[in-house]
Amino acid sequence: MTGDLTDEARALAEDEGRRGFLKCAAGIAGAAAAGSLGGEAYAAPPDRSGGSAPYDRRPPRRIPFHGKHQTGIIKPKEQQLHAMFLGLDVLARDRKELEELFKKITKRSRKIMGGVGKDKHKHFTEEDEVTPTEDLLTITLGVGASLFDDRFELSAHRPRHLKAMPSFPNDQLNPARCHGDLSLQICADHPDACNHVMRDLLREANGLFRPRWRTDAYLNPPRPVGTHPRTFVGFKDGIENPDITSEKMMDELMWVTEESGEPDWALGGCYQVMRMIRLDMETWDQVPVTKQEKIFGRHKSSGAPLDGDEETDKPNYRKDPHGRIIPLDAHIRLANPRTKETADSRIYRRSYNYDEGFDNDGKMAIGLMFCCYQQDIERQFATVQKRLEHEAFAPYIAPIGGGYFFVLPGVKDEDDYLGSTLMKAN
Repeated sequence: MTGDLTDEARALAEDEGRRGFLKCAAGIAGAAAAGSLGGEAYAAPPDRSGGSAPYDRRPPRRIPFHGKHQTGIIKPKEQQLHAMFLGLDVLARDRKELEELFKKITKRSRKIMGGVGKDKHKHFTEEDEVTPTEDLLTITLGVGASLFDDRFELSAHRPRHLKAMPSFPNDQLNPARCHGDLSLQICADHPDACNHVMRDLLREANGLFRPRWRTDAYLNPPRPVGTHPRTFVGFKDGIENPDITSEKMMDELMWVTEESGEPDWALGGCYQVMRMIRLDMETWDQVPVTKQEKIFGRHKSSGAPLDGDEETDKPNYRKDPHGRIIPLDAHIRLANPRTKETADSRIYRRSYNYDEGFDNDGKMAIGLMFCCYQQDIERQFATVQKRLEHEAFAPYIAPIGGGYFFVLPGVKDEDDYLGSTLMKAN
């Protein structure tokens, strides 16, 4: 951290409770969170550090597998602390084998998420006598544009806006970490749960797909104050998401509906964007905190907008038309201008931090695994991304991987399977 940031932390430490945070945080690697293109306050998970104890587990709970929409899109009340994101290449030789793959993934995912028990959760342990935790596990499957080629006779059924993720200005995309026939997102409270589920599904697929790329990521609890966690750059993010309790808003911004103009099989699904964004921490750490705050448009200590007091306060751009308080190129101002004209470009984000140590040049290979969901990639993510091309934060980030995907509709019941509507499309 910079000297400026240390001074700020020292000031915060004058409060007794915050001193406790600093002592605890000294032994924890980094701050995790979503980045800042996003959403409304959610109830963040409690700090499991428990002082001297390793962590305090919450009561085991499971998230139902069946439903109109897949799990892992809408955040549970307490977002899982760990996630694994994968791009997969399908090795099935024809449409029949592809359908078999979808059924295998569905069958195993249904069983894995079905509840606690030796038979249902062997992915957590090889010892039958050990009863594992349910871990708030979610498994989310998407399809990429490359799946709709001539291999499976699906080209006529490709979702309208699904294509290979293009390279935007400032991107440094590595082809080996981009795209895929399928996307797989696994979220749970513990990293070993994500790992075991991945291995379980790979084994179940029995050679019908192979990993193309993978990113392991995590989310830290919020601290020292407030409800939103922090990214490695030190700012609270993920403060603004669409209201998931509003069915009207979700039908306008999230789910594919009959009015969306998409193929009938896609109803109930949505578009997924994954972006592995590397942070230039060596440069960022030299930036004074006051300038960092102008770059983001928020106070670093509280997370409040520069014209507010609390992290959930909404910035008032109308009272600051020339950007004297919150600069016109500040991240939060460009990401969400809060105008009537830009309201339909909002996205629902679900992001995590990643840390891959150091690269060959000795620089930190850390950043944000940005993940968002929406009804229309072009109207929403791509539009927001274009607004951010000239943001003040752009010189400190470099997207290096990810892809565009379409999340399949949910599984209705025991007789249904992921991709069933696609496989039955004529």
